[in-house]
Amino acid sequence: RSSSRPSTPLSYRPPPFTPSPPVMLGSIYHQALSASSAIPTSPALSAAAAPEARTSQNPLQRLAGTFSRRVLAAAPAEDAAKPKWDSRYSHGSIVHDTNYYLKCMVGGILSCGLTHMAVTPLDVTKCNMQVDPAKYKGLVSGMKTIAAEEGAGALLKGWLPTLIGYSMQGMFKFGLYEVFKDQYSTMAGEENAKKYKGLIWLAGSASAEFFADIALCPMEMVKVKIQTSPHGTWPVGFVAATSKMMAHSAETRFPFGSVVPLWSRQIPYTMAKFYFFEKVVSLFYTRVFTEPKDSYSKNTQLGITFASGYIAGVICAIVSHPADTIVSLMGKPVNKGKGIAQIAAETGAKTLITKGLGVRILMIGTLTGLQWWIYDTFKSAMGMGTSGGK
Repeated sequence: RSSSRPSTPLSYRPPPFTPSPPVMLGSIYHQALSASSAIPTSPALSAAAAPEARTSQNPLQRLAGTFSRRVLAAAPAEDAAKPKWDSRYSHGSIVHDTNYYLKCMVGGILSCGLTHMAVTPLDVTKCNMQVDPAKYKGLVSGMKTIAAEEGAGALLKGWLPTLIGYSMQGMFKFGLYEVFKDQYSTMAGEENAKKYKGLIWLAGSASAEFFADIALCPMEMVKVKIQTSPHGTWPVGFVAATSKMMAHSAETRFPFGSVVPLWSRQIPYTMAKFYFFEKVVSLFYTRVFTEPKDSYSKNTQLGITFASGYIAGVICAIVSHPADTIVSLMGKPVNKGKGIAQIAAETGAKTLITKGLGVRILMIGTLTGLQWWIYDTFKSAMGMGTSGGK
């Protein structure tokens, strides 16, 4: 008997199941609903949707509108979560963290303390030329006069307070400069930090020197008093001289009586020192040594550092010399109790600007070049690279 059911070929396969439009829309609806539920609701945007508009839309339209608004509301939060540019992490593989800054402080101690101590004979002669220009008329003749009257050892008077004081100053000068430079660059932002880097160098160096001079002041006062007092009128030994400064603090104004003249001398000096060093070393690497910095040997890089430091030092000496003369004159017995303005008026502008300037240029130029060389040598030995350039 024949079957009423038609025969089906063995190779036949039923077509794949395709959901009807209502099923597909329902699936999309549920997927979109679950995705949108994870996004925070914006109260302002939710309140902005009028009830009349919601009732005129079908469920899918309302869902699509809500989903879009919530995505847009969440976008600013994602932008705000973007990490802020930080100058400390903009120096290639070398991160400027606490360990980096501490190493810079050690480098500053070595660079300033050792170099200032090394030029003590020049410093003794320069101070006496400023205090008594009629007697000490030149570098060589001044050194001969001091050695003849007090012995050759007198040219080393005040070496210990010099070493201690300028080591403290160097620690804050170089260490805090790196801290403030990174801090001000981060505050300015990446674009402005590049655009106004000169101002950042000036602000960073001035801020660092403010604190460095407070650390320097007590030992600077002891040093100047030892070096400029007539022979036999003041103790030359460090402990005895410091004790007498403390005992007569009403007269000597120890320990911070000279901090204002120091600020007036050292802050312009340091601003010039760091600004012109950064500027000159940058010019060297962009105009003379135009290959990538890493392609030059460490000796070449350190040679560039010294030359840049020496040029900057000459400018520093000229800028800070008048204030340096006043600091020296404050230690003179006849100026005891006098104010800065009175000392300056009695001395005269020409003497303040020119007397001892040649010696100071020689001393500060060499000093600054050596300071940057020692500082960069230490940084290089610590794997921190040399200063300037890219």
